[in-house]
Amino acid sequence: MKQISILILLVLLGSKVFAQTDYLNESEEEIENRLEWFDDAKYGMFIHFGLYSQLGGEWEGKIYKEYAEWIQANADIPTQVYAMLTSTFNPKDFDAEFIAKTAKAAGMKYIVITTKHHEGFCLWDSEYTTFDVASTPFAGRDILAELSAACKNNGLKFCTYYSIIDWHHPSQERNIDGNDRWGHWGNVRMKSGKKEEYITYMKNQIRELVENYDTEMLWFDGDWVYWWDMASGEDLYQYIRELKPDIIINNRVAKRKIFKKDFGTPEQEHPDDLLKHRWEACYTLNHSWGFKKDDAGWKDSETVFNKLNNINGKGGNLLLNIGPKGDGTVPPESVKILLEVGKMLEK
Repeated sequence: MKQISILILLVLLGSKVFAQTDYLNESEEEIENRLEWFDDAKYGMFIHFGLYSQLGGEWEGKIYKEYAEWIQANADIPTQVYAMLTSTFNPKDFDAEFIAKTAKAAGMKYIVITTKHHEGFCLWDSEYTTFDVASTPFAGRDILAELSAACKNNGLKFCTYYSIIDWHHPSQERNIDGNDRWGHWGNVRMKSGKKEEYITYMKNQIRELVENYDTEMLWFDGDWVYWWDMASGEDLYQYIRELKPDIIINNRVAKRKIFKKDFGTPEQEHPDDLLKHRWEACYTLNHSWGFKKDDAGWKDSETVFNKLNNINGKGGNLLLNIGPKGDGTVPPESVKILLEVGKMLEK
C-alpha cells in the first residue's frame, strides 16, 4: 500500500511539473527549433470558407461592398436567421487534393483554413455545438480531415484559423450600444458572467483541432474585443502549448499590438523595414477574404510575385488568401494566378 501511495504521489508531482512549464518564456534555442519550418516556409495559402461562402456577399438581393465573410454584420442579420443557412450548406465539390496540389505548384509550403470564423459556424463535427457541418446537408464528410490528409500527401503543413469572437455562441450578443456594423458586431458584447464558460468552450474546441486533425499552427483572430485581455490570451497560449508543445501560434491569441509570439500578423500591408520579431503578412487575391460574387479586382501574378519577394526580403512570410465558393470550388481566377506565380518562382 505504501509503494502504491508513493507511486501516485510521483505521478501527481510529475503532472504538476508539466503543468508549470512556462511556454511564454522559452530559450532562443527552443524557439528556433520549434519555428524552423515556419522560417523556411516563406509562403502559405489562407482559405476563408464558411456559411458566408454560399452568399457571396449578397443578402436579400443587395450586394454589400464590405468583406463577404462579414455579411452577417454588414447586413445586420439576426443570429437565429443567419443560423438557418446551415440548411443549405453543401460544398459537395470541395476538393482538398486539388487545393493542396495547387498550393504546392504555386510554391506554397503550408495551408491555413478558417475552421471557425466570427459567425461561429464550425467546419468540423464538434462535440460542443450543433452549429457545425454535422447539422448541414454536407454531414458525413469532414473538410478538415480531407485537407489535413491532402497536406500530408503533398508535403504541406496543415494549419487552422480560429476566431476568438463568436456571433452565434450564447455567451455573446449583438452590442446594442454600437453605432454601426463594427460597433454592433465587431465589438460583440460578452454577457455578464459568461466569459469563463466561453473560454472553456474555446479550449475544448481547440483541443479537438489539435487532437483530431494534428494542426501544426493555430491562427487566431478577433483579439480586438474589449473583453479579451492579455491575461486571457497568455493563458490560452499556455494551454495550447501544453496540448502540443511544438505547435506554432500567431500573436492574435492575445492583444496583437503588444503580444508578438510566435509571429506578428500585419494584414493587407507589410512593414518597410526588418522587424525584431517574426512576422507573416496576410493578403487577399482580390478585395475580399470570403468568396464575393462581384469582386473582380484580382491582383495579377507579377504583383503577387513582387509582393512575395519584397516580404521575404524583409524577413516575413506571405499568407495569400483564396475564397472558395459555396459549392466548394475555387474561383478559376485564383488558381490561374497561383499557378502563374509558381512558374515564376521555378524560374
